Amino acid sequence: MPKRKICAVITARPSYSRVKTVLQAIKEHEALELQLVVAGSALLDRYGNAVDFIEKDGFSIDEKVFMVLEGENKTAMAKTTGLGVMELANVFYNLQPDAVLTIADRFETIATSIAAAYQNIPLIHLQGGEVTGNIDEKVRHANTKLADIHFVTSEDAKQRVISMGEDEAYVFNTGCPSIDIASEVAQQPRLDFDPFEKYGGVGGVFDHTNGYLVVMQHPVTTEYDQAKQDVQKTLRVIDSLAMPTFWFWPNVDAGADGTSNGIRSYRENYDPKHIHFFKNMEPTDFLKLLVNSNCLIGNSSVGIRECAYLGVPVVNIGTRQNRRLRGDNVVDVLYEETAIKNAITAQVSNTSIRKSTIYGNGNSGKKIADILSNITLRFHKTITY
Repeated sequence: MPKRKICAVITARPSYSRVKTVLQAIKEHEALELQLVVAGSALLDRYGNAVDFIEKDGFSIDEKVFMVLEGENKTAMAKTTGLGVMELANVFYNLQPDAVLTIADRFETIATSIAAAYQNIPLIHLQGGEVTGNIDEKVRHANTKLADIHFVTSEDAKQRVISMGEDEAYVFNTGCPSIDIASEVAQQPRLDFDPFEKYGGVGGVFDHTNGYLVVMQHPVTTEYDQAKQDVQKTLRVIDSLAMPTFWFWPNVDAGADGTSNGIRSYRENYDPKHIHFFKNMEPTDFLKLLVNSNCLIGNSSVGIRECAYLGVPVVNIGTRQNRRLRGDNVVDVLYEETAIKNAITAQVSNTSIRKSTIYGNGNSGKKIADILSNITLRFHKTITY
């Protein structure tokens, strides 16, 4: 019996950590064949060359799709998505997959969904049913309505997908695959690499053995014109605290230019010795860096998901993660410098954080592969009147 061909599309740096264990489980499953497409900012050096980490992990890439237009504004986002639809339509036509997997809610993931759904290819959506309150939520829900099979990360998300009219028989709470990696890190959490030596980057080189902060702040697509101002506030707070800090470059979104310009301007004017800037890290190394930190600051979903499982204190700034399920590791603040500073100070000394399994317990990848090997793949949804 021929293996089922599951085509996964990775379009950005964070998407890889979300799906890595699923890819591995599909690759190793006797009834499945992995087809892997890497596209968008995952191919670009200025966003960390996620493709290099994918290949280093032993995955063979079937297609690479260059689709990111310069500009990092709303119009560039729309055009990038349109180009993605055109290119991915050809990729799916050539690969002839039995099903296509799209991930979460990044703006360009809708291109994967449209290119598959319009060609009557069953679409699998990972991480549907969650809410954030910005353009990502709209894309996530649009992906859900185009998808045929849903792997969600919580019971809350499952009920939301079902309430959107999706067939309950095709909605599965498997937890988040990124927690699989966090589970492995929790068993061997030692920071067993030198971040400066292994990943380069720019900025100060400092002693981080007595504690450090991690910052990951992205622009909010619905507030993209405030991105530079927002990151400057966080930079001023981190500068005033003078704690060793590892800072990661933003994703490619509307407003990323503003965030990047704010960081560059700060580096040129202040030459900070206690901050080091990175583009990317391997998922396991990144989580080891987090679990050994005093606090994560910014607005990344890693603070909501993996840090909840690992018990890492988080200061979540702004609206990007609005309404998402949270563990008690997260403190929410607005872009107000005194509030940010006070929250970081409190979280650094917070010893009462409990670890949480609200996003899974570490076996999602295998669950998903097993379901995909047995479920009836179908494109047309059942419609009742």
